[in-house]
Amino acid sequence: MLITIMAYDKPGHVDLRLKTRAEHVEWIKAEAPKSYFIGPFFADDGTTMIGSLWVTDFPDLEAARAFAARDPYAKAGLFEKVVIQPTRNVAEAVGKAL
Repeated sequence: MLITIMAYDKPGHVDLRLKTRAEHVEWIKAEAPKSYFIGPFFADDGTTMIGSLWVTDFPDLEAARAFAARDPYAKAGLFEKVVIQPTRNVAEAVGKAL
C-alpha cells in the first residue's frame, strides 16, 4: 500500500532537527521500506527545513503509523503535526513516472 507521510516541524525547532539529523539518516538507512521519495520540505526561502515527506510502500496503514512513531525526529519531539494517508502514483499509472 502506497502511503504518504507528511511531518510538519514545530516552528522554531530547526536546531532540534539539525541536532537529531544524523540519527534520523542512520535510521532511514537501516529501516526504510521501499520508498519513492524521502526528504525534507522547505519554507518559502527554499533552504529552511520545516518538515519531512515520505512516499513509501507499507503493508497497511498501521505499519506506516508504527514506522513513523519510530522516527528519531518524532521521538525527539520535533513534529507539530504528522499526516499519514494512503495515496496513489497517477504519473506511474499513465507512464509518466520519472
